Amino acid sequence: MTNSSDSSLSESKPSLLHLAPLEAVLFDVDGTLCDSDPIHLIAFQELLQEIGFNNGVPIDEKFFIENIAGKHNSEIAASLFPDDLSRGLKFCEEKEALFRKIVVEKLKPIDGLTRLTKWIEERGLKRAAVTNAPKENAELMITKLGLKDFFQAVIVGSECEHPKPHPDPYLKGLEVLNVSKEHTLVFEDSVSGIKAGVAAGMPVIGLTTGNPEELLMQAKPAFLIQNYADAKLWSVLEELDSKGMLLNHLSH
Repeated sequence: MTNSSDSSLSESKPSLLHLAPLEAVLFDVDGTLCDSDPIHLIAFQELLQEIGFNNGVPIDEKFFIENIAGKHNSEIAASLFPDDLSRGLKFCEEKEALFRKIVVEKLKPIDGLTRLTKWIEERGLKRAAVTNAPKENAELMITKLGLKDFFQAVIVGSECEHPKPHPDPYLKGLEVLNVSKEHTLVFEDSVSGIKAGVAAGMPVIGLTTGNPEELLMQAKPAFLIQNYADAKLWSVLEELDSKGMLLNHLSH
């Protein structure tokens, strides 16, 4: 009995003090800056139904989470069209074009995002977006969210040797920003993304915007939050802040 209450206590009061002084913050895009997964689901449902996939029965959210969410298009194409990869890749291109049409009207930032980006800017931290999304999608979403000037770099999975869940995109992010993994934090919302950040040697804060908590926990995030207004996140950032200020004071 004691064990379960202890574990819930540690879960409710996480700490990332070992990162102080914080140098950089890396963000995924889909589901992390904005709740775009429902828009991806609509686009997939519409186009898959058109071609009679699954005998014309629309795919549901469970299928989307298990087979699509967080994955690179090459992986999605192979999963949906195992016998015809070129058809799968062409289908994914059409789906992305439909997604870009819909996203312009429906895109909204994750709650608390503006507060967090302001906090990051005020402290002069470096920041990059690291995504498996096609470049055109990533740039559209970042621009629509008003974050074009916020990010100093956008790392795209297809421009790396391997996309997420491999660590390559996050390692490239560290390299481009010229920061160390020991002082960098990652925000992610998918199993694939969390695995990539963890494999790159960084603590990852997972967002429960589109995937079940128990699924995300399997990828070993530092802890989970609902959104950027979550009190758990701000207690961690305030603790980091106070230690960072103390370290700066001691170094002078």
